[in-house]
Amino acid sequence: METRTTCVVAGGGPAGMVLGLLLARAGVDVTVLEKHGDFLRDFRGDTVHPSTMTLLDELGLGEQFAALPQTRLDEIAFPTAGHGSVRVGDLRRLRRWTKYPYIAIVPQWDVLNLIEKAGAEEPAFTLRMNTEATGLVWDGDRVAGVRYRDAEGEGVLRADLTIAADGRGSRLREEAGLVPKEFPVPFDAWWFRVGRKADDPASLAPTMRRGTFVIDIPREGYRQLGYLARKGTDRQLRERGIEAFRAEIARALPHLAGRMDDVRSMDDVKHLDVRLNRLDRWHVEGLLCLGDAAHAMSPIGGVGVNLAVQDAVAAATLLAAPLRAGTTTAADLATVRRRRWAPTVAVQLLQRLLHRVVAAPVVEGRREGPPAPFAAVLRRLPALSVVPAYLIGIGIRPEHAPEFARRGAS
Repeated sequence: METRTTCVVAGGGPAGMVLGLLLARAGVDVTVLEKHGDFLRDFRGDTVHPSTMTLLDELGLGEQFAALPQTRLDEIAFPTAGHGSVRVGDLRRLRRWTKYPYIAIVPQWDVLNLIEKAGAEEPAFTLRMNTEATGLVWDGDRVAGVRYRDAEGEGVLRADLTIAADGRGSRLREEAGLVPKEFPVPFDAWWFRVGRKADDPASLAPTMRRGTFVIDIPREGYRQLGYLARKGTDRQLRERGIEAFRAEIARALPHLAGRMDDVRSMDDVKHLDVRLNRLDRWHVEGLLCLGDAAHAMSPIGGVGVNLAVQDAVAAATLLAAPLRAGTTTAADLATVRRRRWAPTVAVQLLQRLLHRVVAAPVVEGRREGPPAPFAAVLRRLPALSVVPAYLIGIGIRPEHAPEFARRGAS
């Protein structure tokens, strides 16, 4: 079967869904292909930052988002030697720039369902679940759509523009010959969950001991934990077994020792091969990469989803008019990369710095916490905590909803 649309988006994650909604509101026929039957996957990026909440407000979805179950965090702290802590990012200082001076922890599937519902109200929006983009359709040297597989078999969907929003292992990016530049990452992450009590603190403060780095994220009804250790050690970790893993986490987080039985086996511990990379060129003729397909981010700072959403907003803003006119060129696609390049590079530079001076020394057992001079400066000048708060919460170039997509901000 062969069908046609104006824009096909491979991947129903945050970038793909936001782009689909915005283009549909511009009157562009857009079809989003999502290979799964629902959005219910655990341990995805679930931090929603002030810039994204502002966008949802501009799209007329602010009240609906606020009604979703969520945990709100207004500071980011690092532990220091001697078991104290230093506030690295104080999001409360962002009040002069945003009415959302906090990070909301919300299941990603709730956000995607919210966007899906809004998209369903737009005649130009089509979401096809259980439909996987399996390859590209070429017209000479130009991408002219995708091949796909769904419950009925295989088909072809031709399009004026194809968007690769299919993640850091993007099949479409690979087929287009776009190869990302990889940056070294000294650790991997293992995600799991334990129960949460009503009086548990709501603070995004990692635990750092020599050789042990644990991120503790308070969620509605449970605590999501990320264990960071040297890259390439997943096999050894699993060979040691669940009892050894529970004991190590309990030593680092004694207050959670009684809850470690919630981790029943190593099958409950999900390994993430942490990558940090980016494409120098995000497009070929007829194809544009966005989000993780253009730049995979480290979990440090939890900024990946929000950068992907801002990519989508920039793409919709810049490409809606040429898509409506049927005149989209490679030069148009290049403008999206130029607009989003500085924020991408800046965040990755910050993440690489934190990898080198904070994460690597801890997981390698050389230090507990951040460098002492760094902690001393933040204690002496607490107002400096607004800088990382702004970079993480709002970013260098926050994107706002174009006028054609706004629906009465709440």
